[in-house]
Amino acid sequence: MQAQTDIKNLYSDYVKTLETYIMFRIKQRTTELTPELKAKNRTPINLSMGAPTQAPPQAVFDALTRSLGEPGISTYSTPKGETFFLEAVAQRMKNRFGVELDAKTEIFSLIGSKEGLANMFRCIVNHTLNEKEQDIILIPDPGYASYKEQIKVIGGKPYPIPLIYENNFMPCIRSVMQNLEKEGFCPDKVKALVINYPNNPLGATATRDYLKATVDFCREKNILLISDAAYADMYFAGQEPPASILEFEGARDIAIEFHSLSKPYSMTGWRLGWACGNKDAVGILGKMKSTVDTGLFKALQKAAAEILVSKEGDEYIKKANIEFQKKQEILLKGFKELGWDIDNLIIPKATFYLWLPIPQRFNSSEEFCSQLLEKSGVVVVPGTGFGQYGEGFFRISISPGENALQEVISRLKQDGFTFKFN
Repeated sequence: MQAQTDIKNLYSDYVKTLETYIMFRIKQRTTELTPELKAKNRTPINLSMGAPTQAPPQAVFDALTRSLGEPGISTYSTPKGETFFLEAVAQRMKNRFGVELDAKTEIFSLIGSKEGLANMFRCIVNHTLNEKEQDIILIPDPGYASYKEQIKVIGGKPYPIPLIYENNFMPCIRSVMQNLEKEGFCPDKVKALVINYPNNPLGATATRDYLKATVDFCREKNILLISDAAYADMYFAGQEPPASILEFEGARDIAIEFHSLSKPYSMTGWRLGWACGNKDAVGILGKMKSTVDTGLFKALQKAAAEILVSKEGDEYIKKANIEFQKKQEILLKGFKELGWDIDNLIIPKATFYLWLPIPQRFNSSEEFCSQLLEKSGVVVVPGTGFGQYGEGFFRISISPGENALQEVISRLKQDGFTFKFN
């Protein structure tokens, strides 16, 4: 008789704790409902994915095409990145932020910043399932959903930092540490603090004073400061450009920053990014990555290097940000007509997200977003997909075209999704 098999018993205890990424769950549910929605003239309009819909700059395609015929272009690269790519990153950091970096020791290529963050967490967390003994990484809440799962799966403790209206999305880290200790966790177990400004899902930015104070706190406590700067180039006209954490005195002692080409250049599928900052942190990340990948395709690095230092790249970002601001204005006008108190909300001046409260007649963010999808075919993300402090809110991505956004507002009006009962 053949023995009964159960490969689930072979899975890592850490992997068993994983939750399916919120965007994949939403996509699956949308696919299930699509035939029914099409039948009632409510073909889904996706405002959930944080991804630009426009094409990347033409210069990227031109550079890629030119490089494909070069000798050795298809051979292995190196996890660190080709010299020409690292030097282009160094030039970009100097041009954009005024930060001078050593391309040899303070920059490392990434297969997108998501991968880099996951590997950085692996570098600093000692695995254990005993919650009180776990190494702690402080993460923004609401925050990018992958932070929590990336830390959980390696046996660490993701501890939420509340980003709420009351603290203007810039929480006091000292108060967070005090609360952590009151809950029975050891402050000495805190290994790192993750910040993400401009923020996903809030679109929130931080003042320079707040960022400097964060650097000072991490230096005082010897906590690694991990800055996720994926949206640093997405800001609206008239706003102060978001800062790199490396602009501040002392940051190189304690900080590593993660950048991506995905959002500013609409290159999400190309998977290109870099880490930079403290040379020891960059170095240990490099050791970890050398065990799991052999670098980016050289032709992609050629294309990235060219766009990072080009005038066309800068003009592309400027034009895209103007278009995002126009799209935001369309939705703000529409939601105001639907009864949202737009004038008294914190409206993002960066990224392509809107963070809005759900109408009070709904019991939860999940309920509101489910009804939007099932009745109107409008796909948004419940705030709880980004953490416990997201309850009562929902996130909209304004990346679709203007006609689609106008259609969203029209459907909500027709289907009765006002903020208050009329």
